Amino acid sequence: MSGQASMPGMTMAPMQGGSPPPDARSPDYSDGLGHISTHGTGMHDSGELGMLLVDQLEAFHGRDGNGQSWEAEGWYGNDADKLWLRSEGERSGGRLEDGEIEALWNHAVAAFWGAQLGVRHDFGAGPRRGWAAFGVQGLAPYWFEIQATAYVGPSGRTAARLRADYELLFTQRLILQPELEVNLYGEPDPARGIGSGVSDAKLGLRLRYEIRREFAPYIGVVWIRRFGATADFAREEHQAVFDQQWVAGLRIWF
Repeated sequence: MSGQASMPGMTMAPMQGGSPPPDARSPDYSDGLGHISTHGTGMHDSGELGMLLVDQLEAFHGRDGNGQSWEAEGWYGNDADKLWLRSEGERSGGRLEDGEIEALWNHAVAAFWGAQLGVRHDFGAGPRRGWAAFGVQGLAPYWFEIQATAYVGPSGRTAARLRADYELLFTQRLILQPELEVNLYGEPDPARGIGSGVSDAKLGLRLRYEIRREFAPYIGVVWIRRFGATADFAREEHQAVFDQQWVAGLRIWF
């Protein structure tokens, strides 16, 4: 096994199965990408690079009706510092229900981890909201991708979001991606249908097939649960407190 050193006098036989296919993933899931480097850790800085990932571009069908949603992020910079952009939203009934965009400065604080500072803007149904944002993003043990972000807005508004996802490889091309997101708010915002405390949680399972690494159609299911006053606002608008959505879409990156 890879974690064991060979003992003196022992001859290691070739691994069973022969050479891996040309498009096989790297054993460490890096796909040839170098480690994140930070100042003072002995790692070298690379030149400036960028990437755009449309993680979810999908249509959904649920109790509340049909619609479309998106989730995308992109960055540009070097190993130590990047400009990071994130956006997500949902369109239903012929109108934009909810959307947001974040612009963040990401500074590497450890291998695979970055501290983030920036702004978030909410738009869609209801009044627009602006927030200052700060948090962390990185790769936790066992390859869990983690985002934890806190927000502060005018009039003492506060919020927080925790998101975790994981990639389970059935084959080199068939991948199941579970994703969990939890949102919390310090103050109620009736104009946007949001209560204080834990407002909602979302659990998704998406199964994609990578025709190419950069292009993968997927299908899946998403469970959404609203809590507390947020659930009360949903009932007043004749929306489901618990919703199950079937989704189909594309994952694309450049």
